[in-house]
Amino acid sequence: MTTSLLWIPVTLAAAAAQTGRNATQRRLTETIGTVGATQVRFLYGFPFALLALAGMSLATGETPPAPNAAFLAYALTGALTQILATALMLSAMRERAFSVVTAYTKTESVQVALFGLVLLGDPLTPAMALAIVVATGGVLLMSVKPGTSLTSSGLRPVLFGIASGAFFALAAIGFRGAILSLDGGSPLIRASTTLVWGLGLQTAVLLVWLGLFDRKALAASFAAWRPSLGAGFLGALASQFWFIGFALTTAANVRTLALVEVLMAQAVSHHFLAQATTRRELFGMLLILGGVALLLMSQR
Repeated sequence: MTTSLLWIPVTLAAAAAQTGRNATQRRLTETIGTVGATQVRFLYGFPFALLALAGMSLATGETPPAPNAAFLAYALTGALTQILATALMLSAMRERAFSVVTAYTKTESVQVALFGLVLLGDPLTPAMALAIVVATGGVLLMSVKPGTSLTSSGLRPVLFGIASGAFFALAAIGFRGAILSLDGGSPLIRASTTLVWGLGLQTAVLLVWLGLFDRKALAASFAAWRPSLGAGFLGALASQFWFIGFALTTAANVRTLALVEVLMAQAVSHHFLAQATTRRELFGMLLILGGVALLLMSQR
């Protein structure tokens, strides 16, 4: 699987779609709250995932593989940890800038490499490790503004952001494990099947949770269906590409290349805030790009 380079454009497409989804979800937190905005990603993304699986099955002539016990365990782990990761990320975004919180969550690339090595036996070469460290260093450098620090707004957004990265890492490992545990089928059909199961589990869990503990947020998420539909579509699109990437190579490769999302988030913040790029940010961008270049060269 690691010999295929298809995961590179797939991951870049996923990062672009996720940047748009995060921006949309962040706006929704102001009207329907953190849990409501978290639920939107899954509830409104699920129908698009079903359509994608149906289209993939028709295009390839393959039948979605049947789940087994290992698949269900991995998928449930991925589903639950991704819910927690998304809620923590959106909570942090309410207290810090969009690009800064994105940077906190991107400590995920280091964590996913370690989790992948321990839990799935995914390879981690010295070149890959160096690439991850360099790119993550660039992310952190971009987050520190002159005269401030990563903790200038208190420890709460820092802890939430790093914890979010850890849960996103576990989610990536869970979903990659689910994809690999399916018997038969091409990487595309296994990725699409896993996405449907993942979003289905997440939708069910959050509908029950909101129905029991926060019916106001549940009603608000239905009332805000127009922007929620956009967030759901972008979320499903991003997840479809992420899962295809996980089917083709290690989660560490995918999530390290995904650090280009930080550059995209920076562009979003600068567009809406009309801010100029500082020298520190430029150097951080160069480190990210350097780390990504090292990663791609290590794949040869």
